[in-house]
Amino acid sequence: MGQAAELLEVQPAFLRSLDAAGVLTPQRSDGGHRRYSRRQLDLAARVRTLFDEGMTLDAAARIVGLQDELDTARARITTLEADERRGRVDPGG
Repeated sequence: MGQAAELLEVQPAFLRSLDAAGVLTPQRSDGGHRRYSRRQLDLAARVRTLFDEGMTLDAAARIVGLQDELDTARARITTLEADERRGRVDPGG
């Protein structure tokens, strides 16, 4: 956790609060230490940016989640549009 906090330039307590709030669920080492994936570190950095802008932790986490959902939907639309252009999808349903 110390390395992750240092990398993100946050206090370890911030990462613990994300864990306690269910925003992140890091893996645990055999010794019980939190181990964060790159995706989790990216998520924590995005939440921190919003938190620093005055959002509550809950609001920041919700915004990041909605941004991710929007990105997923946009990627799906792009794929469907490309499939339709190639004639792989019936535009009528």
